[in-house]
Amino acid sequence: MSRLSEPRQFLDDIGLSLVFFTRLRLPSSDFGGRSLADAIWAAPFAGLAVAVIGALVYAITSKLGLAAGPAAALTLAATMLATGCLHEDGLSDIADGFGGGRTRDRKLEIMRDSRIGAYGAAALGVSLLIRWSALSQLAGPGHVFLALLAAHAASRGLFGAFMHLLPPARADGVSAGAGSVGVETAAIGAALGAVALLALGFGGAIVALILLGLLFAAFRVLCLSQIGGQTGDTIGALQQLGEIAVLLVASVCLS
Repeated sequence: MSRLSEPRQFLDDIGLSLVFFTRLRLPSSDFGGRSLADAIWAAPFAGLAVAVIGALVYAITSKLGLAAGPAAALTLAATMLATGCLHEDGLSDIADGFGGGRTRDRKLEIMRDSRIGAYGAAALGVSLLIRWSALSQLAGPGHVFLALLAAHAASRGLFGAFMHLLPPARADGVSAGAGSVGVETAAIGAALGAVALLALGFGGAIVALILLGLLFAAFRVLCLSQIGGQTGDTIGALQQLGEIAVLLVASVCLS
């Protein structure tokens, strides 16, 4: 995190996070030679971009007269297109690997298989259903934006801490190649995610923060027991679980 106070370094890290975690493309692809581990603190900004895209779709479709259900479905589709289903892929791989593998090596092998199995399909179906139903309960475009902001930024704020606290489960792959995440980097990302939760109001933010903390701790134990660490897929699955948790809180606080 050295030189993060420099404006150029700050913008480079945000740009790298946007390009890595979304389908958005920027004119420059250099980003000052920063690694993903250096820039992971800025992942909540990628969440902000996804939230803005989803909120715009909801506002437009609502303006055109669509009911809350179809508008929420199109909003969810827009957020998935914005990320290229990056995190949904991680969730399905984790469900297949953890559910179908008997040994650590077999679990990791299944997670690398591009084919989707019954566990993965079921996990995706449940995730989509919960997120759609939660968005459908919100009271208008303004509340949808607040819910999406909190869910997408806070869930991505967990990335740095997760990578810092768990070793890579394999010697190669996206997570191992990202580098080592320092304490300061992890703390800044988590703090940004926590601030985004204030979009739910103070009470909602406290509840969501507690849920995310419990979820983080439980998923950490699960990953350590199943594969001995973290991979890119586990980070994607963590985002999905965090997004679901925050959207459920939002469906109560903002409906």
